[in-house]
Amino acid sequence: MFHFSARLAGAAVALTLAATAPAFAQQLELKLMAPAAPGGGWDQTARSMQQALVAAGVARSVQVVNVPGAGGSVGIAQFVNGAKGDGNQLMVNGFVMVGALAMNKSPVTLEQVTPIARLTEEIQVIVVPANSPIKTAQDLAAAVKADIAKVTFAGGSAGGVDHVMAALFAGAVGADAKKINYIPFSGGGESLAAILGGKVTAGISGLSEYDGQIKSGKLRAIGVTSEKRIPGSDIPTFKEQGIDLVIANWRSVVAPPGITPEQKKTLSDAVEKMVKSDAWKEILKQKGWEDAYLGGDAFADFLKKETVRVTDVLKSVGLVKS
Repeated sequence: MFHFSARLAGAAVALTLAATAPAFAQQLELKLMAPAAPGGGWDQTARSMQQALVAAGVARSVQVVNVPGAGGSVGIAQFVNGAKGDGNQLMVNGFVMVGALAMNKSPVTLEQVTPIARLTEEIQVIVVPANSPIKTAQDLAAAVKADIAKVTFAGGSAGGVDHVMAALFAGAVGADAKKINYIPFSGGGESLAAILGGKVTAGISGLSEYDGQIKSGKLRAIGVTSEKRIPGSDIPTFKEQGIDLVIANWRSVVAPPGITPEQKKTLSDAVEKMVKSDAWKEILKQKGWEDAYLGGDAFADFLKKETVRVTDVLKSVGLVKS
């Protein structure tokens, strides 16, 4: 009788524990694609999600897979064709993929994936060397309007967020965006050396990339692309300097095509639980990423509008044919 009662008690405890454990953790075993090589922003986002999803008890396991190539074009093609209907797969992507798909004339588009959520964003900045005669965004605007070919911008890959921002800046100040003199660099170190060495007029990147050099006085930030000033920062926005330039390098997560509404809800709920977790908030703090969570139909709408906007800008600079 004693052994039987003990077994019953043990079973009751086990049932109680099972009932109180997060339901997600019992069922979710996810495969998460980073459509880029290890080490970059998408890879870091995927591995941060892996860490937070498991730490928060949202998923039992998360496997990260890297599929690099052509700004995410290779990865999304594999994802759309190979993961169709699979409710246990996700892919990280972002602003850069929008431009890459348009420039590479990819047969696979973001219209084919199932939007889940925008996760983070990083505000962009334009910097000049500390000894530059350009002190403000209006000074740079005047130089661009006087002779756009003489103003050189350093930034990341052609068609990426930095390139798009240079074109938007030119357009916003009334210059011909097709004539911008943009010099792409494969690494942040190379572009920084070009800016500090005075080989280019200005540099464009995410704020965190140049934050150290701005604070040390080696670079002067002439404007940030946020809607309002960043709390605790004395860098003016372009908007407050009379230039309508608002842009952010966002990162998001999508699901494969062909999943059921129930599968979509499960994945959406899992990501929402993750972004609300202490584990994710701590990662954002460590990485210096801004929380830009946007889920459901609102994210799907944002993705459509951003795709149109980026494609139009790339057409304006001749990188995508009309």
